[in-house]
Amino acid sequence: MALRVGILGAGFIGRIHALNLRRDERVAVVGVADAVPEAAARLAAEVEATPLGGLDALLDLGVDAVYVTTPNTHHVEPVVRALEHGVHVFSEKPMATSLEGARAIRAAAGRARGIYQIGFNRRFADVYRFAKRFIDEGRLTPLAAQLKHNRGELQHPAWTADAGVTGGYLYETPVHLFDMTRFLFGDVAVIQGFARQAVYRELDDFAMVLACRGGVIATVTSVAHATWLFPSERVEVYGSHATVVTEELERAAFSPGPRDPAEGIDCAAMAFEHKWGYVMEDRLFVDAALGERPPAVTADDGYRATELVEASYRAARERRAITLPLPAPAGSG
Repeated sequence: MALRVGILGAGFIGRIHALNLRRDERVAVVGVADAVPEAAARLAAEVEATPLGGLDALLDLGVDAVYVTTPNTHHVEPVVRALEHGVHVFSEKPMATSLEGARAIRAAAGRARGIYQIGFNRRFADVYRFAKRFIDEGRLTPLAAQLKHNRGELQHPAWTADAGVTGGYLYETPVHLFDMTRFLFGDVAVIQGFARQAVYRELDDFAMVLACRGGVIATVTSVAHATWLFPSERVEVYGSHATVVTEELERAAFSPGPRDPAEGIDCAAMAFEHKWGYVMEDRLFVDAALGERPPAVTADDGYRATELVEASYRAARERRAITLPLPAPAGSG
């Protein structure tokens, strides 16, 4: 019997996931819900599902799993409710836009009958899998790294400049860099750095230093007003006379020595949904929902990325080093 999936949030990323799932013969996309009825109707027609108004209608439809692809600040309530209802949940990043929200989801996932997976798609993009392979194979032992993601602007779409929707600039695409730091180098012990409000009405320039427990020192920089000059996203990992570099989701190269030829991967011609890792992450979620493997990206992974964003904001605002993990507030259990 097919896994019955509902989509909550019929925007751009909800459509990407819905189309991927429709191509998986193990899945039936049965409902699409959105606060905007026209949006739900459009996507539902495209994937031959029922258009609905919200989470309750999806649950009443008898779904086995829900994709939460709503705006950033609207993840916690539907995720917790769906988990408590006993269905599997895939949630787009970020897990939450506060530590309180992230703790609530992590606790609900720990109690749930269904599985929870967070959408850090870059873990499944070929360029980052290329970089991770050299680390895992021992051909590059990371010592230091630079991770950069810039937005060209926060004007299109206009909601990217609304912290009430995004939760803050770092919770948009930059959160991927914090997850990628953990993915490549392990947990972070200390974070410090600087930020300022330069162009938009929130902190929009960041330069952070992350000291990882395994010894790697990484810089994370992000600017919200940089233009879209390629590559707007770049990761460089340095070992002992060895380096791996990624340029957006397009290409990556590995240099094994000062005079040795480099190895590379070019993904420019790949289909977007494959190149950006969405196809693989959706397939792995379905695997986990069917009991074939654990979730590929866990509730703890989502929580730790949220924690790094919050620590970055604290470090910038308080102008001091922040030690991780962040303490739970009194009375939080």
